[in-house]
Amino acid sequence: MPSQRVLPILVLFFFQSPGGLAQNSAPTDFDPRDLSGVWSGFGGGGGRVPFGPDRPPLTPEGEAKYLTHIPTRSADPRVPAVDDPALSNDPTFACNPRGFPRVMFDTSSRTFEFIHIDDRVLQLLQRGRTLREFWMDGREIPSPENMDNIGPSWYGHSVAKWEGDELIVDTAGMDDRAWLDHNGNVKSFEARIQERYRRVNADTIELRMTLYDPTSYTAPWVSVTKIFKRESPERLTFFGWYGMFSGVTDLMC
Repeated sequence: MPSQRVLPILVLFFFQSPGGLAQNSAPTDFDPRDLSGVWSGFGGGGGRVPFGPDRPPLTPEGEAKYLTHIPTRSADPRVPAVDDPALSNDPTFACNPRGFPRVMFDTSSRTFEFIHIDDRVLQLLQRGRTLREFWMDGREIPSPENMDNIGPSWYGHSVAKWEGDELIVDTAGMDDRAWLDHNGNVKSFEARIQERYRRVNADTIELRMTLYDPTSYTAPWVSVTKIFKRESPERLTFFGWYGMFSGVTDLMC
């Protein structure tokens, strides 16, 4: 009977398929070197210390600067938080940018778009419509001597390259007025941050950051892994971003 022949085939298909007949139809094929699209942060926030809980000891210079900060949130009793933002010296309350890397995790909107163009990868951050450029033409990160001529930037100067399927981004020249996070953790003008982006599947990017700042810390500070999920076009507003309040921050300050 025809039906008797079909049944064994269906059973065989069910056991060969990881999800049986209800297997997820989500796309599984992707180019790990194609990061293009809009991505939003999920999880991996680091808890009370957004960069990551394993902060190395401060140097005397780093500690002296850190103890002058007056945050509105704190994970350290030596730097007590204040309830009134007017009493804080957090530079963002004076309408200064969050700066990098704070903008990547210390914000309610952890959304950005990756755009690939010749010799560069562009990262367009939703917060403040901020553009970061990752130069991939083989140039070196600016040396300390050249950095004095270039000057600091709230988001630093970045170069990038591929190592296997990881995009490695090195950033230097960050303005030391910007705090590392809302807790008032510090970074110096001599700091360098390395980002390692890895697309693990069609809808997920993982990011691990390492802060190298011997002026402020006695050892490198490795972040927790940050997770970013792809946003579908249907979930984006006419501003080009995800979120009910997309674009509202552009009207502030």
